[in-house]
Amino acid sequence: MTPTTKPYHTEAGRLVLQTALGKYPNTQALHAGRIASSLITLDIQDVPVIIRAFASMVREQRYALSEMALATFLQAKAYNKPLVLLPIVIAARFQQQALLCRTDSDIHRPEDLVGRRVGVRAYSQTTGMWLRGILADEHGVRPEEVRWLTFEDAHVAEYRDPPWAERARPEQELVQMLRDRELDAIIVGNDVPDDPVFRTVFDPHASVEAFWRKHGFVPVNHLLTIRRDVVESRPDAIPELMRMFREAKEAAATRSSDGREPLVFGRAALDPAIRLALRYTAEQGLLPHSMDIEDVWEGLPGGLD
Repeated sequence: MTPTTKPYHTEAGRLVLQTALGKYPNTQALHAGRIASSLITLDIQDVPVIIRAFASMVREQRYALSEMALATFLQAKAYNKPLVLLPIVIAARFQQQALLCRTDSDIHRPEDLVGRRVGVRAYSQTTGMWLRGILADEHGVRPEEVRWLTFEDAHVAEYRDPPWAERARPEQELVQMLRDRELDAIIVGNDVPDDPVFRTVFDPHASVEAFWRKHGFVPVNHLLTIRRDVVESRPDAIPELMRMFREAKEAAATRSSDGREPLVFGRAALDPAIRLALRYTAEQGLLPHSMDIEDVWEGLPGGLD
């Protein structure tokens, strides 16, 4: 789809970019306008729930610059959307705490999910992608061995869920279905319910340690994407954006104390996570065709390692 609007312009010598960006400690300085630039002004739009910006960025390129979930971007790239991935992580975390069952469940280990009903907001959700990959790699539970129930379409309009996923009815609700025993487990997002009725399926500490020892990175949730036409017309904007987001992170003092830095910058730092995500998305039926790492970074100017 060719963009029909251009949500960017030049004003007083600066490139003004309409931007969709969530509010986190590492982006607060940008929201507050405390990161100065002689090249760029971020016109940050009011998007109370940032994931609602992803579909409009993919389908319409509504923003010049947008935060985006990793799985959404990989699907968008596979379907030839005119977007470029920037090597700037906005959000990353270990995912194991997001897979929940009831405290009184007879699910005692991840292997017990075979044949069970597991709910997830969307099959394409990035947290679900990482968790299904861990289930397959570490516990032998393949995606098609679980009965997935989804509640929303993917942000990429062309994508259809695989045959081993079915759609919930409009009146059904993810967390309540687990509470009512209509589901055996659920995958939530960043907001994990603080409720004694629920517990994690994984032993989170042991599983996180195993993932870290094997892979050496924190799974990436959200990165930054930019319209291709912005990159093509103003390649000088990309290093400046890298600088601005680095300074915002430093201003927030979001530093890891255990050597597990989640908010990494640069291709070299991100390539291991991207490669694993490419394998997971392919194995889970999320992509229409295979891609390699160069496909993912296509359009990005060089020298950003």
